[in-house]
Amino acid sequence: MSESVRHIEQALIPVVDRSVIAEGIFVVRLRSQHLTKYASPGQFINVRCGDGCLPLLRRPFSISRVEGDVLELVFNVVGQGTRMLASRKRGDLVDVLGPLGIPFNISGNYEAALLVGGGLGAAPLPFLTDRLLREKKRIHTFLGARSANQLTGRFLVGLHISTDDGSKGFHGTVVDALKKYLSENKPEKMKIFGCGPTRMLKALAEVADSEGIGCELSLEGDMACGMGICQGCPVERTDGKKKYSLVCVEGPTFNSHEIVLR
Repeated sequence: MSESVRHIEQALIPVVDRSVIAEGIFVVRLRSQHLTKYASPGQFINVRCGDGCLPLLRRPFSISRVEGDVLELVFNVVGQGTRMLASRKRGDLVDVLGPLGIPFNISGNYEAALLVGGGLGAAPLPFLTDRLLREKKRIHTFLGARSANQLTGRFLVGLHISTDDGSKGFHGTVVDALKKYLSENKPEKMKIFGCGPTRMLKALAEVADSEGIGCELSLEGDMACGMGICQGCPVERTDGKKKYSLVCVEGPTFNSHEIVLR
Protein backbone atom coordinates (compact mmCIF):
# COMPACT_ATOMS: atom_id res chain seq x y z
CA MET A 1 0.00 0.00 0.00
CA SER A 2 1.40 3.41 -0.96
CA GLU A 3 2.07 6.12 1.61
CA SER A 4 -0.58 8.40 0.08
CA VAL A 5 -3.29 5.73 0.43
CA ARG A 6 -2.19 4.66 3.93
CA HIS A 7 -2.78 8.11 5.38
CA ILE A 8 -6.23 8.80 3.91
CA GLU A 9 -8.72 9.41 6.71
CA GLN A 10 -12.35 10.45 6.95
CA ALA A 11 -13.08 12.68 9.91
CA LEU A 12 -15.22 15.47 11.30
CA ILE A 13 -12.96 18.47 11.85
CA PRO A 14 -13.79 21.93 13.25
CA VAL A 15 -13.91 25.25 11.46
CA VAL A 16 -11.41 27.69 12.97
CA ASP A 17 -12.65 30.74 11.10
CA ARG A 18 -13.97 32.02 7.79
CA SER A 19 -13.10 35.22 5.95
CA VAL A 20 -13.44 36.99 2.62
CA ILE A 21 -10.10 37.92 1.00
CA ALA A 22 -11.24 39.31 -2.36
CA GLU A 23 -14.44 39.89 -4.26
CA GLY A 24 -16.46 36.70 -3.80
CA ILE A 25 -13.41 34.70 -2.62
CA PHE A 26 -13.53 32.92 0.73
CA VAL A 27 -10.99 31.33 3.04
CA VAL A 28 -12.16 28.60 5.42
CA ARG A 29 -9.61 27.42 7.98
CA LEU A 30 -9.99 23.94 9.47
CA ARG A 31 -8.15 22.25 12.34
CA SER A 32 -6.78 18.75 11.76
CA GLN A 33 -3.56 17.33 13.19
CA HIS A 34 -3.86 14.37 10.81
CA LEU A 35 -4.18 16.38 7.60
CA THR A 36 -1.52 18.92 8.51
CA LYS A 37 0.89 16.12 9.42
CA TYR A 38 0.45 14.00 6.30
CA ALA A 39 -0.60 16.37 3.49
CA SER A 40 1.89 17.61 0.90
CA PRO A 41 1.64 20.47 -1.64
CA GLY A 42 -0.59 19.56 -4.57
CA GLN A 43 -2.83 17.20 -2.61
CA PHE A 44 -6.50 17.90 -1.92
CA ILE A 45 -9.35 16.93 0.36
CA ASN A 46 -12.92 15.99 -0.49
CA VAL A 47 -15.46 17.84 1.62
CA ARG A 48 -19.08 17.09 2.42
CA CYS A 49 -20.26 20.68 2.33
CA GLY A 50 -23.68 20.22 3.93
CA ASP A 51 -24.91 18.41 7.02
CA GLY A 52 -27.75 16.56 5.29
CA CYS A 53 -28.01 14.47 2.14
CA LEU A 54 -27.61 17.47 -0.17
CA PRO A 55 -25.44 18.13 -1.98
CA LEU A 56 -25.06 14.40 -2.57
CA LEU A 57 -21.44 14.44 -3.74
CA ARG A 58 -18.36 15.70 -1.95
CA ARG A 59 -16.46 18.65 -3.38
CA PRO A 60 -12.68 18.62 -3.95
CA PHE A 61 -10.60 21.48 -2.52
CA SER A 62 -6.88 22.00 -2.87
CA ILE A 63 -5.01 22.44 0.39
CA SER A 64 -3.95 26.04 0.02
CA ARG A 65 -1.81 26.48 3.10
CA VAL A 66 -0.82 24.74 6.33
CA GLU A 67 0.03 26.57 9.55
CA GLY A 68 0.56 24.42 12.63
CA ASP A 69 -2.47 22.14 12.86
CA VAL A 70 -4.64 24.41 10.70
CA LEU A 71 -5.19 24.11 6.95
CA GLU A 72 -6.74 26.65 4.62
CA LEU A 73 -9.18 26.21 1.75
CA VAL A 74 -9.57 29.08 -0.74
CA PHE A 75 -12.58 29.11 -3.07
CA ASN A 76 -15.36 31.14 -4.61
CA VAL A 77 -19.05 30.35 -4.49
CA VAL A 78 -20.14 28.64 -7.69
CA GLY A 79 -22.99 26.41 -6.54
CA GLN A 80 -24.86 24.84 -3.66
CA GLY A 81 -21.86 23.07 -2.14
CA THR A 82 -19.50 26.02 -2.00
CA ARG A 83 -22.34 28.25 -0.81
CA MET A 84 -22.87 25.92 2.14
CA LEU A 85 -19.17 25.77 2.94
CA ALA A 86 -18.90 29.57 2.78
CA SER A 87 -21.66 29.83 5.39
CA ARG A 88 -19.85 27.70 7.97
CA LYS A 89 -19.05 29.33 11.29
CA ARG A 90 -16.35 28.87 13.91
CA GLY A 91 -16.81 25.56 15.72
CA ASP A 92 -18.93 23.92 13.02
CA LEU A 93 -17.80 20.39 12.18
CA VAL A 94 -17.04 19.52 8.56
CA ASP A 95 -16.83 15.99 7.15
CA VAL A 96 -13.60 15.66 5.16
CA LEU A 97 -11.71 12.87 3.40
CA GLY A 98 -7.99 13.13 2.78
CA PRO A 99 -5.28 13.83 2.07
CA LEU A 100 -5.92 12.68 -1.50
CA GLY A 101 -3.93 12.56 -4.72
CA ILE A 102 -0.29 12.72 -5.70
CA PRO A 103 1.66 15.80 -4.54
CA PHE A 104 4.06 17.94 -6.54
CA ASN A 105 7.56 16.53 -6.92
CA ILE A 106 9.69 19.39 -5.63
CA SER A 107 12.97 17.47 -5.70
CA GLY A 108 15.32 17.74 -8.65
CA ASN A 109 18.29 19.57 -10.08
CA TYR A 110 16.88 23.05 -10.61
CA GLU A 111 17.65 26.41 -9.05
CA ALA A 112 14.51 28.44 -9.72
CA ALA A 113 10.88 27.43 -9.43
CA LEU A 114 8.46 29.24 -11.73
CA LEU A 115 5.01 29.05 -10.15
CA VAL A 116 2.19 29.88 -12.55
CA GLY A 117 -1.36 30.26 -11.27
CA GLY A 118 -4.53 31.31 -13.03
CA GLY A 119 -7.56 32.50 -11.09
CA LEU A 120 -8.53 30.37 -8.12
CA GLY A 121 -6.63 27.51 -9.72
CA ALA A 122 -3.69 29.15 -7.96
CA ALA A 123 -5.02 27.99 -4.57
CA PRO A 124 -2.30 25.31 -4.02
CA LEU A 125 0.58 27.75 -4.52
CA PRO A 126 1.06 29.06 -0.93
CA PHE A 127 1.56 25.51 0.40
CA LEU A 128 3.96 24.78 -2.46
CA THR A 129 5.81 28.05 -1.84
CA ASP A 130 6.44 27.16 1.78
CA ARG A 131 8.00 23.80 0.88
CA LEU A 132 10.11 25.26 -1.92
CA LEU A 133 11.50 27.90 0.43
CA ARG A 134 12.53 25.14 2.81
CA GLU A 135 14.43 23.57 -0.09
CA LYS A 136 16.22 26.91 -0.69
CA LYS A 137 14.78 27.30 -4.20
CA ARG A 138 14.46 30.72 -5.81
CA ILE A 139 10.85 31.41 -6.63
CA HIS A 140 9.15 33.53 -9.27
CA THR A 141 5.36 33.47 -9.00
CA PHE A 142 3.24 34.42 -12.00
CA LEU A 143 -0.29 35.13 -10.82
CA GLY A 144 -3.08 35.94 -13.23
CA ALA A 145 -6.74 36.91 -12.88
CA ARG A 146 -9.44 38.54 -14.95
CA SER A 147 -9.15 41.79 -12.98
CA ALA A 148 -7.34 43.24 -9.97
CA ASN A 149 -10.25 42.65 -7.58
CA GLN A 150 -9.93 38.89 -8.13
CA LEU A 151 -6.23 38.64 -7.26
CA THR A 152 -5.27 36.61 -4.19
CA GLY A 153 -1.52 36.83 -3.76
CA ARG A 154 -1.44 36.00 -0.03
CA PHE A 155 1.68 34.15 1.17
CA LEU A 156 3.30 34.15 -2.28
CA VAL A 157 6.78 35.47 -3.11
CA GLY A 158 8.48 36.90 -6.20
CA LEU A 159 5.17 38.04 -7.62
CA HIS A 160 4.61 38.89 -11.30
CA ILE A 161 1.00 40.05 -11.58
CA SER A 162 -1.09 39.93 -14.76
CA THR A 163 -4.73 40.77 -15.42
CA ASP A 164 -6.82 40.15 -18.49
CA ASP A 165 -8.28 43.67 -18.36
CA GLY A 166 -5.00 45.44 -17.53
CA SER A 167 -6.27 46.75 -14.19
CA LYS A 168 -3.05 45.64 -12.47
CA GLY A 169 0.34 44.44 -13.62
CA PHE A 170 0.93 42.94 -17.05
CA HIS A 171 -1.99 43.41 -19.44
CA GLY A 172 -2.72 39.95 -20.77
CA THR A 173 -2.73 36.32 -19.75
CA VAL A 174 -0.47 34.87 -17.09
CA VAL A 175 1.14 32.60 -19.70
CA ASP A 176 1.97 35.61 -21.87
CA ALA A 177 3.53 37.26 -18.80
CA LEU A 178 5.70 34.18 -18.31
CA LYS A 179 6.73 34.19 -21.98
CA LYS A 180 7.78 37.83 -21.66
CA TYR A 181 9.84 37.04 -18.58
CA LEU A 182 11.59 34.11 -20.27
CA SER A 183 12.41 36.24 -23.31
CA GLU A 184 14.08 38.91 -21.15
CA ASN A 185 15.99 36.80 -18.63
CA LYS A 186 19.00 34.55 -18.87
CA PRO A 187 18.09 30.90 -18.63
CA GLU A 188 18.91 29.12 -15.40
CA LYS A 189 18.00 25.66 -14.22
CA MET A 190 14.26 26.06 -13.88
CA LYS A 191 11.15 24.02 -13.22
CA ILE A 192 7.59 25.16 -13.84
CA PHE A 193 4.69 24.35 -11.52
CA GLY A 194 1.29 25.26 -12.97
CA CYS A 195 -2.19 25.45 -11.42
CA GLY A 196 -5.29 26.71 -13.14
CA PRO A 197 -7.94 26.05 -15.77
CA THR A 198 -7.25 23.52 -18.51
CA ARG A 199 -6.92 26.09 -21.28
CA MET A 200 -4.22 27.92 -19.35
CA LEU A 201 -2.38 24.71 -18.50
CA LYS A 202 -2.37 23.65 -22.15
CA ALA A 203 -0.75 26.95 -23.15
CA LEU A 204 1.70 26.66 -20.27
CA ALA A 205 2.73 23.14 -21.30
CA GLU A 206 3.41 24.38 -24.83
CA VAL A 207 5.67 27.15 -23.49
CA ALA A 208 7.54 24.71 -21.26
CA ASP A 209 8.06 22.33 -24.16
CA SER A 210 9.31 25.06 -26.51
CA GLU A 211 11.72 26.37 -23.84
CA GLY A 212 12.89 22.93 -22.75
CA ILE A 213 11.82 23.50 -19.14
CA GLY A 214 10.47 20.72 -16.94
CA CYS A 215 6.84 21.30 -16.03
CA GLU A 216 4.36 19.84 -13.57
CA LEU A 217 0.68 20.68 -13.79
CA SER A 218 -2.08 20.44 -11.21
CA LEU A 219 -5.32 19.55 -13.00
CA GLU A 220 -8.88 20.37 -12.11
CA GLY A 221 -11.54 17.69 -12.51
CA ASP A 222 -14.85 16.27 -11.32
CA MET A 223 -13.33 14.32 -8.42
CA ALA A 224 -16.54 13.32 -6.66
CA CYS A 225 -15.20 10.30 -4.79
CA GLY A 226 -11.49 11.13 -4.65
CA MET A 227 -10.63 7.42 -4.64
CA GLY A 228 -10.93 6.38 -8.30
CA ILE A 229 -14.23 4.58 -7.81
CA CYS A 230 -16.63 6.84 -9.73
CA GLN A 231 -14.28 7.15 -12.76
CA GLY A 232 -15.44 10.74 -13.24
CA CYS A 233 -12.07 12.46 -13.76
CA PRO A 234 -10.18 10.81 -16.65
CA VAL A 235 -7.34 12.54 -18.48
CA GLU A 236 -5.83 11.20 -21.69
CA ARG A 237 -2.23 9.97 -21.51
CA THR A 238 0.55 10.24 -24.07
CA ASP A 239 2.76 7.28 -23.19
CA GLY A 240 0.69 4.54 -24.82
CA LYS A 241 0.84 2.24 -21.79
CA LYS A 242 -2.78 3.04 -21.04
CA LYS A 243 -5.23 5.45 -22.56
CA TYR A 244 -6.35 7.36 -19.46
CA SER A 245 -5.34 8.24 -15.92
CA LEU A 246 -7.71 9.31 -13.16
CA VAL A 247 -6.95 12.80 -11.90
CA CYS A 248 -7.97 12.03 -8.31
CA VAL A 249 -5.70 8.98 -7.89
CA GLU A 250 -2.79 9.35 -10.33
CA GLY A 251 -2.91 13.14 -10.15
CA PRO A 252 -3.92 15.85 -9.71
CA THR A 253 -0.27 16.62 -10.46
CA PHE A 254 1.22 15.33 -13.71
CA ASN A 255 4.34 15.91 -15.74
CA SER A 256 3.17 17.98 -18.71
CA HIS A 257 4.60 15.39 -21.13
CA GLU A 258 2.43 12.62 -19.66
CA ILE A 259 -1.00 13.97 -20.54
CA VAL A 260 -3.06 15.38 -23.39
CA LEU A 261 -4.92 18.62 -22.60
CA ARG A 262 -7.77 19.65 -24.87
